[in-house]
Amino acid sequence: VNNFLAITAFLKLRSSAFVKMLVLLEYHSFRIFIILILLFFPLTLDIYSLSLLAKYLCLSFPAVGIVLFWGYGGILSLGQGIFFGIGGYLMAMFLKLEAATSSEASSSNALASYFGSTGLPDFMVWNGIEKLPWFWKCSQSMPMTIVLIIVLPFLVSFLLSYLNFRKSISGVYFTIVTLALSGIVSIVIIGQQGYTGGINGITDFRTFDGVDLDTVQSKYVMYFITCGLLICTVFFGRFIILSRAGNVLRAIRDEDDSLRFLGYNTPLFKSVIFSIGSVFASIGGAMFTIQTGLASPSLIGIATSIEMVIYAAIGGRLSLVGAVYGSVIVNGAKTYFSGNFVEYWTYFIGFIYLFVVLYLPFGLASLSSRFKASLQNRRLKK
Repeated sequence: VNNFLAITAFLKLRSSAFVKMLVLLEYHSFRIFIILILLFFPLTLDIYSLSLLAKYLCLSFPAVGIVLFWGYGGILSLGQGIFFGIGGYLMAMFLKLEAATSSEASSSNALASYFGSTGLPDFMVWNGIEKLPWFWKCSQSMPMTIVLIIVLPFLVSFLLSYLNFRKSISGVYFTIVTLALSGIVSIVIIGQQGYTGGINGITDFRTFDGVDLDTVQSKYVMYFITCGLLICTVFFGRFIILSRAGNVLRAIRDEDDSLRFLGYNTPLFKSVIFSIGSVFASIGGAMFTIQTGLASPSLIGIATSIEMVIYAAIGGRLSLVGAVYGSVIVNGAKTYFSGNFVEYWTYFIGFIYLFVVLYLPFGLASLSSRFKASLQNRRLKK
């Protein structure tokens, strides 16, 4: 009997310690996240795995924005791929023009020189375009490109959302609008091959402002730049959530009509929050282009936009750091399963999503709170 009581007390102690550890992890999740991406992963992963992780972190930018305006604002968008693509294509346009005007010998430069179109991207030469389009000229400057990556998605998303919210088009109707626009933009980009590279996208660039992107040192630098931008993004999102604006945002999510009756301009407020999340996606798209060397219409399509919502849902739609974890977990699982289970990997990803939706409606970030609540219920019963 004494042994049984001792074992029971030990198990209770272990359970209590485990729950306290989970609560501690949730409380310090942001600090743990910084330590992982800045110290642990760079010291333990090889350059190939670190480059894959950098790609996953780029995809977490739009997921963080989705948590901000969906989890706390009640605005579900299935078109974040549009703004991810805006940032990616703007960066790709700058890199492509830099490659086209460089003195380095390449097949694309030789082709442009043969046709007398030096300084133009190769796909424009193939399609008979003899002069650089006006909307490409801003991409000749790196500072202007960076400004556009931030300003353009903010303006586009604000215009799109405000016109809808002002007419009380929200909820599932706004979701359908963004979903349709995602498909339309993807089709337009594919159709304008001479200006956008078509279905192949924009690729074949190796330098960024004269720095070779293929070296190991450059890959480490770009990884840490990506991490720095992501930390700033999460920190800015936390600042909004913990401020008075965050309280208003949650109130609009729960009682939009009541806030409007009290005099709040809820369409304007929701449009600004949605636009901030879209800027997050654009920054991620720009870094994704640098990390992968590609800007493709597949990044703007419906499937990619839906996947971004899945990242936020799996990580936890009320957790900014959880969105990052969700992005890394889903993309890591996709890479592993697609490489080892070629025919069935999509089923594995679908099973993971269904499991989270059915049993963890608030994502993986809710595990610690659920364990804590379970322990408290046990104590109350006793």
